[in-house]
Amino acid sequence: MNAIKNPEEINHHRRRLFGVAAATIAAAQLGAIGIAEAQGDGSKRTAFPMLKARTSFSSMKQIDADLLSVGYAEDGPADGPPVILLHGWPYDIYSYVDVAPLLANAGYRVIVPYLRGYGTTRFLSDATPRNGQQAALASDIVALMNVLDIQKAVVAGYDWGARTANIIAALWPERCNAMVSVSGYLIGSQQVNQAPLPPKAELQWWYQYYFATERGRAGYEKYTREFTRLIWALASPKWAFDDITFDRSAPAFDNPDHVAISIHNYRWRLGLAPGEPKYDGLEQKLAAFPAIGVPTITMEGDANGAPHPDPANYAKKFSGKYEHRLISGGIGHNLPQEAPQAFAQAVIDVGKF
Repeated sequence: MNAIKNPEEINHHRRRLFGVAAATIAAAQLGAIGIAEAQGDGSKRTAFPMLKARTSFSSMKQIDADLLSVGYAEDGPADGPPVILLHGWPYDIYSYVDVAPLLANAGYRVIVPYLRGYGTTRFLSDATPRNGQQAALASDIVALMNVLDIQKAVVAGYDWGARTANIIAALWPERCNAMVSVSGYLIGSQQVNQAPLPPKAELQWWYQYYFATERGRAGYEKYTREFTRLIWALASPKWAFDDITFDRSAPAFDNPDHVAISIHNYRWRLGLAPGEPKYDGLEQKLAAFPAIGVPTITMEGDANGAPHPDPANYAKKFSGKYEHRLISGGIGHNLPQEAPQAFAQAVIDVGKF
């Protein structure tokens, strides 16, 4: 959620998660969800097979990677080109439950990890700070790539996942074949976040200020599921998700570190909680808002209820081959789950840039 006026305000409309929503799966499969705006060569779209809506992943795995034991879904051939799909807050890997088989059937090796503080991902040591700062999350994914022996991958995500993908593409371009990023360029800066926004924009960040208080931390801990469900509805106002869909993701928020990671993330953004010194060098580079040179497709849903920037305000941050797509059909913040075919198509297309 970053309604940004220029690249130096990138985190001004910090694109948080008011998200979730999936236009009906039936509508997605029948092609009712379309690309309303695509700046590119108009290449032929992939004819995806008519797959039934999924309720689970084909394979769930667990592996130690640096500070974490990472839980992740894997699909597709082991020797296929790797793609890493990154979820946001307060969502989980099920945002990609319908994207993964589409990409697997297209020959990709698909990796969908739980971020720190979600699902079965756990810290290996009780002494490790429960740190939610942006550089920490990106470092986790690079560590996961290392242990999985993935030298380069297409990285794709929305919300926290898009920001993480942005950081990998900006700081470790040699590990990134291409990128798909919902809501564009989301790299942030504590210094930029000190500047006040107009009242209407500040209102959209109500939860960020709630989390800045002890009452907010206690409230999120006590009402985690109610809170996340509210964010889903606000961020994707036209997504008619049902109890079954929400209840499939809700256990991910029972992770013992979920509240701590979520609260630290938002407090860190406002300079109300310290980061770890080990990430200072990375954060200094990110505070300069580096351009991203890897091939990129950015995406936006036409009904995103979360704060998000105007694509015109971040287009120049992408110095390589670049395309923006606006996805129509009442698509909200949780674009991969609401429009899985459009998201999978973007991953396939960007890999051909």
